[in-house]
Amino acid sequence: MKGTFAPTTRREFLSSAAMTAASSVVPRELVAQVMTRAETDIESMLARDPMRPQFHLLPARNWMNDPNGPIYFNGRYHMFFQYNPFAAVWGDMSWNHAVSSDMLHWSHLPLALTPTPDSPDAYGCFSGSAIQVGKRVYVVYTGTKESTPELATIRDGTDKIQESQCLAWSDDPKLVKWTKDPQPIVPLPPGGMKVTGFRDPSAWKQGDWYYMTVGSGIAKVGGCVLLYRSKDLKRWEYMHQLTSGPWNGNPTANPCDDAEMWECPEFFALDGGHVLIYSTLGKVFWQSGVLDESSMKFRSAKTGLLDLDAFYAPKTQLDAQGRRILWGWIPERRTEAAMREAGWSGMMSLPRVMNLDKDGTLRIQALPRTAALRAGAVPQEKSRTGERRVLRDASGEVICLGIKGKSFDFTLSTDSAELLHVSYSAEKHAFVADGKEIALEPSDAPMLHAFVDGSVIELIVSERIGYTKRFYYTGATAPDIQAWTREGEVKLNAWKIMPISQNRLTTPAYSV
Repeated sequence: MKGTFAPTTRREFLSSAAMTAASSVVPRELVAQVMTRAETDIESMLARDPMRPQFHLLPARNWMNDPNGPIYFNGRYHMFFQYNPFAAVWGDMSWNHAVSSDMLHWSHLPLALTPTPDSPDAYGCFSGSAIQVGKRVYVVYTGTKESTPELATIRDGTDKIQESQCLAWSDDPKLVKWTKDPQPIVPLPPGGMKVTGFRDPSAWKQGDWYYMTVGSGIAKVGGCVLLYRSKDLKRWEYMHQLTSGPWNGNPTANPCDDAEMWECPEFFALDGGHVLIYSTLGKVFWQSGVLDESSMKFRSAKTGLLDLDAFYAPKTQLDAQGRRILWGWIPERRTEAAMREAGWSGMMSLPRVMNLDKDGTLRIQALPRTAALRAGAVPQEKSRTGERRVLRDASGEVICLGIKGKSFDFTLSTDSAELLHVSYSAEKHAFVADGKEIALEPSDAPMLHAFVDGSVIELIVSERIGYTKRFYYTGATAPDIQAWTREGEVKLNAWKIMPISQNRLTTPAYSV
């Protein structure tokens, strides 16, 4: 996926204060001392930042966005993600890499993919997916380079970036060493299409063929998903549009903001049906339906949103038990200046399990294994408004289970501000979350499952939709978060959560 923030170039990075101090006229020994001191200062600042999450995956510093190519391989979960090695804002897009045994506790690995000068990915290695073939893992990803307006595929007013689909592979059991194919596997979009973008490939094997979707759109028409097929992952033929949607008719600088472009599509089988997810209009949509395998045409029957707010560009994978796991990028909701000052930006969502009901309605829930992070129950406290639990230092988990036929309200707040308010209407059998109505299926129980971590709330509403929110504050410590509801309406439980590191730098380095 292409970010919406102005890129930070290596030149800007090299002109930073620390690098300026380490100029060529300074003795090498002093340069090393300056850089070591600066490194220590940055780590100390990040470790003290109360808004950095303690049990979400994020890099030790700098900018991150989309999950890329999550895969279970050789008994380990590998997560790649878009990353800027040089700054806490979008730019210099590379693939960072982390590994886990349980999808909860992560260790950092070296960067997997970085831009190669004078190559199809010289401007950046954009998003993609992974697929295992025997003992080898391939990744398909979007390479970008500066080109001419005639070949440009990113239509953002400058029209100079050309996207192509690229291939890399690893025969390393730890997926640390990677080899890139020097030539794109799909260098250009289909002829005759005035595309608004051409990126974020996702590949899978079906029968004797490999198939690959690519996110795209047609100017003044709307977003679409392009479908390709191959026998060997290297030579691809374009088939047709898997599906498409209408443009909203309101032009914006970024075609993803007006549905003229669909980003990060992914298509997969689930519980007897098929599901497509894609990102546009600043949101993530899902469609469920039927795939005609003879024609490879998808017929959508139901659609909805995956999340109501700070959740974008998701990817999925199969875990060791064969469950479909959803990951999403949780972006910041603060200024570029604030991100630069903080030294970090963005995080990965917690893993969510996806299922389809018999009627094709999507269901999501927190990975059950997440309960292993609990570090003891939060005691009930009485207040004038009813029952409440207090999550110390903006960290914890809450489950609020209502009763069908009885309305209730649920709130997360600090002493000075309301962070989230959700009400359940028994008459409508629906929730309203900060003014957004969420209709439930007749069989759904009125349930809220929330995680609070530093500056993020991840809420899942009756296993139907997520609601991910960011919140910020001043001061050197995180506030206590009150979870409360009126007495007698619901069953309210809460737990402390164990951090996955000792210093908010998320994870240790992994031995390679």
